[in-house]
Amino acid sequence: MTPQQRRRFRLMMQAADGHSNGASYRDIAVALYGSKRVAADPWKTSALRDAVIGLVEGATAMIGGGYLQILRHRRRS
Repeated sequence: MTPQQRRRFRLMMQAADGHSNGASYRDIAVALYGSKRVAADPWKTSALRDAVIGLVEGATAMIGGGYLQILRHRRRS
């Protein structure tokens, strides 16, 4: 896994954890990116909102079996 993939995977797991505990997408965004960055743009049209929704959806797919793709991925020699 590349460093970017590891970072996205970590963010997905954090987002899934927050979502499963009843946190709103905005609460998750504040936890991941900080309140100052979240408050910088209107929430309904914020790119961070879209990013958090994507992280939660990606995590849901991984939890539902998508992680198997990572296990099947062969390392380059």
